[in-house]
Amino acid sequence: MNKLTIKDIAKKFNVSISTVSKALNDSYEISDATKEKIQKYAKENNYKPNFNALSLKNRSTKTIGIILPTMLKYFFAQVFKGIEKTALERGYKVITCISNESYDKELEIIEMLSNGSIDGFILSMAKETEIKKDFNHFQETIENGIPIVMFDRVAPTIECDKIITDDFNGALNTVEHLHKTGHKKIGFVSTLSNLHIGQERFLGYKKGLENVGLPYNKDFVINIFDDDYKKYEEILLPFLKKNKLDSVITTGESAAIACMKTSLKLGYEIPKDISVIAFSNGILARHSSPKMTTISQHGEQMGETCAKILIDRLENKHTEITTKIIKTDLVIRDSSK
Repeated sequence: MNKLTIKDIAKKFNVSISTVSKALNDSYEISDATKEKIQKYAKENNYKPNFNALSLKNRSTKTIGIILPTMLKYFFAQVFKGIEKTALERGYKVITCISNESYDKELEIIEMLSNGSIDGFILSMAKETEIKKDFNHFQETIENGIPIVMFDRVAPTIECDKIITDDFNGALNTVEHLHKTGHKKIGFVSTLSNLHIGQERFLGYKKGLENVGLPYNKDFVINIFDDDYKKYEEILLPFLKKNKLDSVITTGESAAIACMKTSLKLGYEIPKDISVIAFSNGILARHSSPKMTTISQHGEQMGETCAKILIDRLENKHTEITTKIIKTDLVIRDSSK
């Protein structure tokens, strides 16, 4: 016999999941007759909440669960710094877990921390979760009274607070900047084409070309699906050799470093022969040679915003569901004209 869930009870009485949840929590918003009916059925069928929702309602752990998809990107480290700083200022502790881009790992972390260890989650989805498009674990968490704030990689069908980068305009403005500085053959290198953020950056690139009157050439675009950044150079060599581009926009820093190294191998001078610009604004960009021009996503600001919104919700200072868009900035350094 499967464990009875809130969903099953909602189906049985043809009401919404939140009605069942409120009835089980004895909420004043639900009529006594409905409450009685639902509570009786739940008791007769041995309904056990995932954790004691009633005690959770009255008890706060003052702890926030953070789930990052990877530790290998400086952007996520910046977001974490922003979350932790704001959380500490407001008297909250953080527990941080890494999903390693795995759907199963993400699920496991959420189940592990949803037992009353934390008051709410701040998370960026694992790549596998986004490709699978299976967001049930987020939905159930929210229905169980644990709020979620998603950032950067967000689930489109889940109603929760979201903080995203203006990826589309970030790419569009970069194309316009490159055109203004005399570039005509602008390439696009993506390592994120199966993620929504990668698609938005690509659409911004295309729209940017259209805005400045340059034709879109599919040969100038390459999607790298290999997660091993050590292989980027060998993948990019034939691409850069064939197309003789005068500039490249990449969706991340590792790909930009590989573009720069490959261009130097081909005898190009940077930025005299080719300009390279990357999304993110991390350590690599500041220490690469030449120093890299980047589209800064303001990770720390994003983290601060996530923490503020979640804590405001936990303290009932914020009830509307919001999506906040963080604008990008072009940080000009030595890798572009």
